[in-house]
Amino acid sequence: MAEPSCARRPVPLIESELYCLIARYLSAGPCRTAAQVLVQELEQYQLLPKRSDWEGNEHNRSYEELVLSNKHVAPDHLLQICQRMGPMLVKEIPPSISRVTSLLGAGRQSLLHTAKDTFI
Repeated sequence: MAEPSCARRPVPLIESELYCLIARYLSAGPCRTAAQVLVQELEQYQLLPKRSDWEGNEHNRSYEELVLSNKHVAPDHLLQICQRMGPMLVKEIPPSISRVTSLLGAGRQSLLHTAKDTFI
C-alpha cells in the first residue's frame, strides 16, 4: 500500500492540531473505532504536532502523550470552537437568510463567504 502524500511533506501546525482535535472529538462519541484508526494513522505517518526539547530539537510523540500534555483540551473542544466561530462570522458578514447558520452552508450561507461574495 502506498504511503499518503501528506507523509512526505511537513504538515503545518494548524493541520496537525486539527487532526488531533478531530481524533479527540471522535474518541468521546459513537465513532470510537474511527478515532482509533485515525490515531493509528496520525502516529504512523507522524502527523501529530512535535514536541521540542530544551535545546529546541523536535521529537515525535504519541497521541496519548499529546492528550496528557494538553489536559485543558476537552473531547468537545472542536465542537466548542465551531459553536463560537459561527456567530462571530455571521456578525462580521451576515448570511442571506438570517437565523440559518450551518457548517455545511453554500454561497452566501457558507461560513467561508466574504464581503466580496455578498456583492456579487
